[in-house]
Amino acid sequence: MGAPPTVAEGLSTWTPSRGLTADPGSVADGPLLVADSWLVRAGRVRGYGRHRERFLRACAESAAGSGPEPRRLVGFWQDVTAALPRTGEWFPRVELTAGSLELRLRLRPAPPLGTEIRLWSAGQPDRRTAPRRKGPDLDVLARVRGRAVEEGAQEGVLVGPSGVVLESATASVLWWEDDTLCLPPPGLPVLPGVTVGLVRERAERLGIPVAPRERTVAELAGREVWLVNALHGIRPVTGWTGEPMAAGPAVRAAEWRKWLDGLSEPLPDI
Repeated sequence: MGAPPTVAEGLSTWTPSRGLTADPGSVADGPLLVADSWLVRAGRVRGYGRHRERFLRACAESAAGSGPEPRRLVGFWQDVTAALPRTGEWFPRVELTAGSLELRLRLRPAPPLGTEIRLWSAGQPDRRTAPRRKGPDLDVLARVRGRAVEEGAQEGVLVGPSGVVLESATASVLWWEDDTLCLPPPGLPVLPGVTVGLVRERAERLGIPVAPRERTVAELAGREVWLVNALHGIRPVTGWTGEPMAAGPAVRAAEWRKWLDGLSEPLPDI
């Protein structure tokens, strides 16, 4: 994995006076209010500033004005940035817990990265309580993914009451209809994905039509479908499990993956 990181692998808690302190035995006094995570490879990250803004905004919104003051959040983020390792591959997660509103860094080695994925075609009802904020529903999403694995897939798709596709347990869903890049409409309960934002902006720069469309899982049959997140980047769906659905050929994915990989930038110097 390269040289050891500045902070120990595992959980560290943060205070203004001590900064990040390893606390492997810590038990949060409440559930997660906010979480955010991203891939670090050899000290480089894609969309790091966007993850910062999403985390800080979610912290402010989740605590309804009684959360950590902005100065504390900025100090925490600066210490996280300084502590992240500049060698190896990591998948850190920053957290804000309920109760004492504790800020934490969970430093984890990155899991093996995938370039394609098999999806469970049985859409799962959306049981999340805070779909637009990452953190509170991680346990719910883990159960959805676990059920999909039991069915021979790698991911499960969340759907709304009418059967409309929302996202997967860990990623945004994009698909192509002819030459149009499609995604669930913004009014649906979906997480504001950092990576999907980068993809959408590139499409718009290239003059590629981008359209919000409501589609059921069955209506994605035969189309080029992508799962998009900060860990794996773009993974085309190469198979469906559970229903006789054909995956469309991934004719665009390789070129877009290469472009996305090229967006990684060195972590800021603090």
